[in-house]
Amino acid sequence: MLDKMKNEKYKLLKEGIVYDLIGMSTMFIPVAGEFLDLIWAPLAARKMTRMYKGTQGKIASVIVFLEEILPYTDIIPTFTLMWLYTYVWKKQPAPDTMKVLD
Repeated sequence: MLDKMKNEKYKLLKEGIVYDLIGMSTMFIPVAGEFLDLIWAPLAARKMTRMYKGTQGKIASVIVFLEEILPYTDIIPTFTLMWLYTYVWKKQPAPDTMKVLD
């Protein structure tokens, strides 16, 4: 069970890195890049909400939307930062473990 949780965790990281690269790539497309951000911003926000549930997912989706829609902020790896916040910086309770009674 712990392996499955670990796999899910790293699957989210890989997915987030891909989405960050997509968002950053629009910076390098002259003129059209800003228009592509108009399409990508709501898609990225939806992806963030699906990847991270609850209030923190909703807040992160607003942040990623703003980051993608505002000029010159595409370089910020919002998905990766959210993963780091969720799995590295935030203190999460350890999963319940079954105790064997003698």
